[in-house]
Amino acid sequence: MLLERGHVFAEGSRLPAALIATIEMAPKEDPVTTVLNFVNAQNRPLNSQYVADHLQTSGNVRSKAAAEKALLSLAESGKVKVKEYGKQKVFLADQDQFDKPEAEELERRGKENDALAVEVAEAERGVQELEAEVKTLESSLTMEEIASRLKKVTDENAAMDAKLVTLRDGKVLITAEDRKKVEERFTTGLTQWRKRKRMFKELWNQITESMTKNLKDFQEELGIETDEDAGVDIGTYEQLLPKRRKF
Repeated sequence: MLLERGHVFAEGSRLPAALIATIEMAPKEDPVTTVLNFVNAQNRPLNSQYVADHLQTSGNVRSKAAAEKALLSLAESGKVKVKEYGKQKVFLADQDQFDKPEAEELERRGKENDALAVEVAEAERGVQELEAEVKTLESSLTMEEIASRLKKVTDENAAMDAKLVTLRDGKVLITAEDRKKVEERFTTGLTQWRKRKRMFKELWNQITESMTKNLKDFQEELGIETDEDAGVDIGTYEQLLPKRRKF
């Protein structure tokens, strides 16, 4: 049931037109007052865009222009302070209206801030640990991936076992003709390697004969990579040839 100035209305009944008009015509808070209350509640430097973004739902401050108009009006009346940084205006509540805390209160708040800072640091460490754990979990294999890799390794192992059985039985895995072709290709490759190695050495010696510069640095500057830099030795590969074909 609804009660208005001694009149009782049943729930669900239509309100009188005069009462509806009175409700609709109820005065809204002045935009300047709305902005002033917001600035005082925030009590920190604000710009007009920030004020507009947070007061759009109030209904009477719907744009940056409206917010700035109210802020400038408050600044002219001395209810808020304004500072200009180039084209940017920053507004701040008048600090004279707030009670100044005593030294003991300031000390107490300082200790609270220190304690909160410790809590924040601990929370940040906890977040970092959780993020590291998440990364670890993300990089871990799923059950499907584990099963796929296990199958691959199992298949490879079975193939190697089959090959090992063949070798133990003394079966020929490569014909004499195929073996000869492989040896010839391998010999040709080594011959060319040795030839180019000798050609480079002769040319390099001619170029650097009278050079005082560090030859290793000069090689790096030119982008030259030797066998030693690559960690290879042609002699190791020559040992793979049959004795009659070694260089």
